[in-house]
Amino acid sequence: MKFVVASDGSRGDVEPCAAVGRELLRRGHEVHVVVPPNLVGFVESAGLAAVAYGLDTRKLMEARRDLACSARDPRGIQDLMRLWRECREFRNQCWREISTTLTSLADRADLLLTGRVFEGAAANVAEYHDIPLATLHYLPVRPNGQLLPFLPAPLTRSVMTMKGWLAWRTGKRLEDAQRHELGLPKATRPSVRRIADRGSLEIQAYEEFCFPGVAAEWVKWNGWKPPRRPFVGPLTMELATDGDGEVASWIAAGTPPIFFGFGSMPVESPADTIDMIAGACAELGERALVGAGWSDFGCVRRFEHVKVVGAVNHAAVFPTCRTVVHHGGAGTTAAGLRAGVPTLILWWAGDQPYWAAAVKRLKVGAGRRFSATTRESLVADLRRISGPQYAARAREIATRMTKPAESVAATADLVEDFACLRRAG
Repeated sequence: MKFVVASDGSRGDVEPCAAVGRELLRRGHEVHVVVPPNLVGFVESAGLAAVAYGLDTRKLMEARRDLACSARDPRGIQDLMRLWRECREFRNQCWREISTTLTSLADRADLLLTGRVFEGAAANVAEYHDIPLATLHYLPVRPNGQLLPFLPAPLTRSVMTMKGWLAWRTGKRLEDAQRHELGLPKATRPSVRRIADRGSLEIQAYEEFCFPGVAAEWVKWNGWKPPRRPFVGPLTMELATDGDGEVASWIAAGTPPIFFGFGSMPVESPADTIDMIAGACAELGERALVGAGWSDFGCVRRFEHVKVVGAVNHAAVFPTCRTVVHHGGAGTTAAGLRAGVPTLILWWAGDQPYWAAAVKRLKVGAGRRFSATTRESLVADLRRISGPQYAARAREIATRMTKPAESVAATADLVEDFACLRRAG
């Protein structure tokens, strides 16, 4: 069968789709992977051929960081509006390029698999070609009453529904233009509604117990054969990196360190961040391992008890650490849970505060907005989650996590079965 696997966003958005694509390729299928240009090399390192579409997502991450910083400064209204327009134009250009690329690649495909970013554009292409659509979600993004535990369930569902409707209205002109080019009628409902009503496969790539109660709300979706919103666990390839040996040697040479990593979220001031981390760890008597991710830590001060590296293999490094501190991406959070160590999430935006709330609800860690973090708060948070009760609870949760190979295999099974179901029909 022919599968088209499309994912935009950061590495955390792309890796789950690539993991499924690699498994489908191993099973003998024809697989076409399309990702942003800055992540083509990453996908190819996993053994997949990749086609570039859209724009370099690092630029979008930087623009969003600058937008968030400007929003905190009431004097920067002009910069705020400029950055907002830049983000909007970035989105519009990506949408147009994604539509063009997918329309060509998805011709005669048996299924189109997409991540959540720009899933509306992919859904329109699948509708145009009349092929099944499967989406990967890294937290419960469809309306439910459990995502915001501090609100009553009915209010949470209403908030999520309204948020989805507003997002659709904001981009409706762009979507209408795409549908017009494809010869499809104007949309009268948000894409999330159309995706569900079309009977698409909406794979929940996270652990069900992280958001208790969601599965019960979606019983009607999982009463189908195959289920429409199945839970498969987090998806990852656990790829090795060039620096794994050096990192392992450094860790073995001393006490277990605290890991700090910010993934695709570009840190506004790497120098200030390193100073904060070094000061907090010195006060606690701990070593720090810092994963630079997409931030440039090349010109920061060096400290004897702090090691800065590039990319790291979370699956190999996290179990050897005392605690993990990160931005709260779904993949990084899952790696921390699988490692069985306490987690502190210093979040920026997007789905990150939801994962901060989840680790707090699971009693395996804590969360705080990155912009509100100081050396003093970092010391206090790390002391709080370093207690034996957090370590014991983290080890317990680790035993409940689905093994990566099982998650990937289950997802590939679902995608194959869903494509075959349409063929049989």
